[in-house]
Amino acid sequence: MDDINLHYRFLNWRRRIREIREVRAVRYRERLKRMLRDGDVLRYHGNSDEVGCFVAARPLSKRNRYFEVTIIETGVRGMIAVGLVPQFYKLDHQPGWLPNSVAFHADDGKLYNGNTVGQQFGPKCCRGDRIGCGISLDGEDGQLTVFFTKNGHEVGNVEIPASPDGLYPAVGMHSLGEEVLLDLNAEWGMEEDDGQMIVDSHEEDWARLHDVKVTGTLLEYVGKGKSIVDVGLAQARRPLNTRFHYYELEITDAGEKCYIALGLARRDYPKNRHPGWSRGSIAYHADDGKLFHGSGVGDPFGPRCLEGDIMGCGIMFPRDFSIDGGDDIDDWDFDGVAKPFEVHNDLYANNEDEDEDEGEDLEGRKVMVFFTRNGKVVGRREVALPVGGFYPTIGMMSTGEKVRVDLHPLSG
Repeated sequence: MDDINLHYRFLNWRRRIREIREVRAVRYRERLKRMLRDGDVLRYHGNSDEVGCFVAARPLSKRNRYFEVTIIETGVRGMIAVGLVPQFYKLDHQPGWLPNSVAFHADDGKLYNGNTVGQQFGPKCCRGDRIGCGISLDGEDGQLTVFFTKNGHEVGNVEIPASPDGLYPAVGMHSLGEEVLLDLNAEWGMEEDDGQMIVDSHEEDWARLHDVKVTGTLLEYVGKGKSIVDVGLAQARRPLNTRFHYYELEITDAGEKCYIALGLARRDYPKNRHPGWSRGSIAYHADDGKLFHGSGVGDPFGPRCLEGDIMGCGIMFPRDFSIDGGDDIDDWDFDGVAKPFEVHNDLYANNEDEDEDEGEDLEGRKVMVFFTRNGKVVGRREVALPVGGFYPTIGMMSTGEKVRVDLHPLSG
């Protein structure tokens, strides 16, 4: 009976993930008109009598508050606008012209706030200038503060009514030859005497980062990528639990060899070991499609994953699963948990025997771990839950690898 119930729960999981993916396929789709996009470059593709407009696939949010546009060419008139608009904004209007939109226009330095008549706001912008737009969540109830920057310095801000559906990064153009470089992952920083201070880098989401750089929700491998000990590791601050039981990554750049691994690991997992290679971990590896479970030898599991693919990992907890103190992970007391793996050295990377000597007392009850690719379940494996839980853990190991991570995809 338990096997039958587990089977039906698994089928429900598959259906739920598929439905969420279908909704997002419609919801998160960029829109553009009279523009051409080549990678991160946007070019005007009209006759100068008509507006061209681009609207990003995702709105600005608490996790991604800022974006930038660098003017490559001003074209005939330099009528380039950068701002925020509703998702289904009319693409034959410049950002800022219609209600519920706001934009800074490069040709006249004016702010357009839901009106075709602009207000003097800042300096004009020319070729080579970098225009930024971001949001602050410190406004009054029902209000959102939108700020604009030029070349890393704030120009000014304006309060507008907050939209329950979010506001999306937008770029408008209106003359031949206009061309910009779009950076939807830009950081907003303030120059100070002691160097660069980065705001909202999302490092607080991660308990451990080794040879991995965080930029918003983007993780980038910055290690040497020369041998198997050059693993870059990112481990989340909180383990999966009955409330947040699934996470995803999108491969935005496969790098040289796509040595990207997505999985779960114990809290004190070795920093120079790919997820899945050592005891207390399990992972799906993108380069070969194999599943690694506490061993350097993987099992055939699913298809390989390439740039643009979305990999997911989750836990199907038993119905009676509970953690003393409730689901609030911040309240967990880890001080009393034994930490036999706390001391590491580089020799451990090539020592599989050390894993085999650990006692079984570190393992708790069994849970079902499953993996997905582009919204479809690839497979599952029953594993023992380590004391302290399973933490989302991502490994990378070749130059140029980048992934975008969503630690709570089922909550939005």
